[in-house]
Amino acid sequence: MLRSVSAQLLRQVVRHNSTDTSLILERSINRVQLLGRVGQDPVMRQVEGRNPVTIFSMATNEMWRSGEGESVNTGDISQKTTWHRISVFKPGLRDVAYQYVKKGSRILVEGKLDYGEYVDKNNVRRQATTIIADNIVFLSDNIRDRV
Repeated sequence: MLRSVSAQLLRQVVRHNSTDTSLILERSINRVQLLGRVGQDPVMRQVEGRNPVTIFSMATNEMWRSGEGESVNTGDISQKTTWHRISVFKPGLRDVAYQYVKKGSRILVEGKLDYGEYVDKNNVRRQATTIIADNIVFLSDNIRDRV
């Protein structure tokens, strides 16, 4: 209750004291949830003067049935795999991810989308989409450990 009253008061003060309409505060959401399997063991990287980051890839799959019949059981099953780059900056989670995330593990990643650019080794500008993880839920052990 106190939080909502404070937020309303802040909005009124900003609106009252400002003639610039672009300063009106509004909320937005940048949330992602991915459920899939890890494609590679994590690596930890650190650029000089910056905090380390744990990076790994993750695959998600879509499946659908294609065919002309109205019945759900007819047609071929098609599948599309999408690969995602996951970056973990959060200090405690970064270390846990580096130590326990393994290739083949089934995990749920929650975080936000981040878009960036980089220059590759051939001096070509590339765009990259990354999921910045702020939570990881471990759903299974590594598949290879169970065989």
